[in-house]
Amino acid sequence: MAIAGKVGDWAFKAFTAGLGVATIYLTATFSVNVYRGLAWHNAQSKIDKEKSQEQNQ
Repeated sequence: MAIAGKVGDWAFKAFTAGLGVATIYLTATFSVNVYRGLAWHNAQSKIDKEKSQEQNQ
């Protein structure tokens, strides 16, 4: 019975550690994607401004 309890404890610890790693990974990739999205949006805004300036000249 004690061995089964230890196995259960280790399984739970491994599971929660996996959840922690997954959370850190998803947070990091989400942050990178937000940064890339904002950079893309900024680049699009610059292109639009340049096009409107070319049309005005």
